[in-house]
Amino acid sequence: MYTTALVRLSSPLQYLKGVGPALAEKLKAKGLETVEDLLFYPPFRYEDRSKFLPIRHFREGQSGALLAIVASTRTRTWRRGMQLLFEAEMQDEQGNKLLARWYNAKYLASEIVPGMRLALFGKAEFDFQGGRVFLAHPDFEVLPEDGDPELALHMGRIVPVYEAVGKISAKQIRRFVSGALEATGELHDALPPETLRRFEMPGLGQAIVDVHDPVPESSLEALNTRRSAGHRRLIFEEFFWLELGLLRKQREVKRAVGIAFDLGGGLREKVKQMLPFKPTGAQKRALKEIADDMARPHPMNRLLQGDVGSGKTLVAAEAAVIAVENGYQVALLAPTEILATQHYLSMQKFFRRLGYNVALMVGSQTPREKEAIKKLIAGGQAQIVVGTHALLEKNVEFQKLGLAIIDEQHRFGVLQRLFLRQKGPAPDVLVMTATPIPRTLALTIYGDLDVSVIDEMPPGRKPIATRHVAHGAAKTVWEAVRKEVAAGRQAYIVYPLVDDSEHSPDLKSAQKMFEMHAGKIFPDFEVGLLHGQMGATEKDSVMLRFKERQVNVLVATTVVEVGLDVPNATVMVIENAEKFGLAQLHQLRGRVGRGADASFCYLITGKLNEVSELRIRAMVATGDGFKLAETDLEIRGPGEFFGTRQSGMPQLRFAHILKDRDILEMAREEARQFIERESGSPRMVEAVRYLEENWQRRYGLAQVG
Repeated sequence: MYTTALVRLSSPLQYLKGVGPALAEKLKAKGLETVEDLLFYPPFRYEDRSKFLPIRHFREGQSGALLAIVASTRTRTWRRGMQLLFEAEMQDEQGNKLLARWYNAKYLASEIVPGMRLALFGKAEFDFQGGRVFLAHPDFEVLPEDGDPELALHMGRIVPVYEAVGKISAKQIRRFVSGALEATGELHDALPPETLRRFEMPGLGQAIVDVHDPVPESSLEALNTRRSAGHRRLIFEEFFWLELGLLRKQREVKRAVGIAFDLGGGLREKVKQMLPFKPTGAQKRALKEIADDMARPHPMNRLLQGDVGSGKTLVAAEAAVIAVENGYQVALLAPTEILATQHYLSMQKFFRRLGYNVALMVGSQTPREKEAIKKLIAGGQAQIVVGTHALLEKNVEFQKLGLAIIDEQHRFGVLQRLFLRQKGPAPDVLVMTATPIPRTLALTIYGDLDVSVIDEMPPGRKPIATRHVAHGAAKTVWEAVRKEVAAGRQAYIVYPLVDDSEHSPDLKSAQKMFEMHAGKIFPDFEVGLLHGQMGATEKDSVMLRFKERQVNVLVATTVVEVGLDVPNATVMVIENAEKFGLAQLHQLRGRVGRGADASFCYLITGKLNEVSELRIRAMVATGDGFKLAETDLEIRGPGEFFGTRQSGMPQLRFAHILKDRDILEMAREEARQFIERESGSPRMVEAVRYLEENWQRRYGLAQVG
């Protein structure tokens, strides 16, 4: 059926029949620029419109297809003249009638006229005012009088339903996809033939046809769960090439010449001398993996992930000892000045006994301060340098950088990581994240990194009791806060905004509520204010006063999400909690529960929609960051979970990294075997060429190798 090659896969969509320049420009906004993009645009749902039901079978709530003649039409106003309704009375061969109704569709009066033969698909609803069942805004197709509905594009078959693009309807996209299938010839299949045979998968061309034009006997359930043979093949296809590229990157890095750090010479005693307390089993395991990497003569690329408060910084400090004792410098890059300052203070505390010189470099420092620190770095006197993006400036030169530690990697682009690496001959890289990521996802987004996990909390850490409170019952929360503060403990109260906003009048602001808390709710306690618009000196002063217990209640924005470590703080109150993401809520909650006392987190919300209700329910149900990360991924999907394309998140069309993890594991293993089997062969050269041509365009990722 699809054999006439009239357009190339690379042809711009404007040259596809029925599209043209204007619609092509609108499709471009969705990332649909070429014929290939359109063929790889998956339907999000399938509807079985192959069986036409007689009108007498339609009951309220019943969805189905109908073949009937238009008996009469009319256009009328509805809801006090605010909306227009177009209605068509449909009559089937048995003489039964059913009303079809379209809202705000006056234009249909010229498209649907009495005597026409229509195929329709829709859901029946009950009109209490009219006292009858009707089809609500059904999809339809006009058929010639002698036309066979089985040959219709939008009816008489299992129909793919696409996400509309602006004002371009799903029906139009279906028409464009059908045209693309007819206008393209046989598709080149780059997957190895033995892989197709081993997993009994269809060829690329057949898989594309199966997804967009399924045969009548196809399983509707398999199509809608993306488990049809065509779907599985296309999901596997995306994962295979993605994993092949990532594995090649990883192998190239591991072949590079790096620093082989010496782990002998009293190093163990130095580490013990630095430790403030006995590390957990998980911390010991992670350090061994890092130390083994650092001892190898190739650059380390390792991701260290662990929940909030699991002790990642301590493990990073132990790795820093290895580098410094071997005569190298260490750089620690943090996304915010608050977090950088917190790391700087922690590192000073860790290394005071060892006599290491720790320096801090952030954007808010004066030019004179920066110049002084740059001289220390260039001269090698600053052995450990903590900083923000300021460390990435071209004129910051290290004498002998051996280890680069990057905190909260998802806030930095891949290029920034590479830029920091260029500050030394071939420094080892340790990436830390407190955003727990399921292992399969970590293998994909951090495919060029080995993964270490700290899945054990330090002893003495108690679970944080989390409660959901409606705005109307907030008084009970302030009573609980008062009780804790009166007992000598401290509290955070977090708001989504700094100042009141006319765009979001329903959201509370830190500035206004600070005045309320200080003047009316807690007039007898010391209340502080902290937000991102304050100057660095002012922020540091507030944080120091809170750490030293001079401030009892800290009213803040999400600026406290990372970096503040106050063991005496036992209460976290988050107002308008429905406006925060799940990962952010978990990070904020992690600011308490750091001491020996029982801790509490109160989530105060307004009206919840379906998504925010899922988030709040998950927060109350568990304190396990990995479980919350899985829930967050399910709710938002991987792309949104990591925010921007800068994060390195692959732009997958058919595959879902979490839901399709079984296929991901299969594809990764197959890619690994292919590299081992075909290393240096003409087939590998061809595969690499295909990767280089498609890596950036198909997946939105950086260089393959």
